[in-house]
Amino acid sequence: MKIPFSKYQGTGNDFILIDNRTSFLTFYKELVKMLCDRHFGIGADGLIMLQNHPDNDFEMVYFNSDGNESTMCGNGGRCITAFAKRLGIIDKEATFSAIDGEHCSIILDVTNQMMNVKLKMNDVSDIELNEQYIFMNTGSPHYVELVDDIDTMNVFEKGKAIRNNDRFKAQGTNVNFIQTKDNELIVRTYERGVEDETLSCGTGVTAAAIACSIWKLNEANDHCLINTLGGKLKVHFERNGKSYINVWLEGAATFVFEGTIDL
Repeated sequence: MKIPFSKYQGTGNDFILIDNRTSFLTFYKELVKMLCDRHFGIGADGLIMLQNHPDNDFEMVYFNSDGNESTMCGNGGRCITAFAKRLGIIDKEATFSAIDGEHCSIILDVTNQMMNVKLKMNDVSDIELNEQYIFMNTGSPHYVELVDDIDTMNVFEKGKAIRNNDRFKAQGTNVNFIQTKDNELIVRTYERGVEDETLSCGTGVTAAAIACSIWKLNEANDHCLINTLGGKLKVHFERNGKSYINVWLEGAATFVFEGTIDL
């Protein structure tokens, strides 16, 4: 069986996108791992299926590169919006279902193969404040720590240790290290499910922006400019007591290539 696919990346966080509205394909763990493998498959941080939904424009089903269906992926949500536009499902706005509920997205502009997409994230509450870190769920669980050596630190080793420590090993967590420079926030992320540092993480930069607001590291009180290894993102938000509402993730979603793979 030959399956068509598209490859997209959102600030270096890359995904295999498959239109599953009519194929009704079932992706099991070992197949997803093979397709995401960078040596023996297509190669990606994750695989996303676009499926029909009775009430929304489409449904997003996301798998990490370890083959497991995962929690929300912010960069993936922006990329599936661009994919839906390319398929002709939407024009400039979308409402879609994901594992953490309903999301809205807006295509702000289009330049060649790149679309600037703004994605509404869930409101964030139940934020756990600790002496060395902040922990919250922005659609996926995220640990955020402020460091002063982000360019030279070993994100893989330190992130892996935190992700597997006694506090987090049962369910796992994504681990973000942040530092402010020139009124921008630099974020590096170790992602569970990928089990490595990725070039960018949408739910991670969302958590980092909120942590930055809590720690009062940013001059603006309603947005945060963010630098990741894969490019720039922007997070908009409103603070409502101890919660954050109207949270939006904005950045590029870029078509890379398309092809078919014989399963």
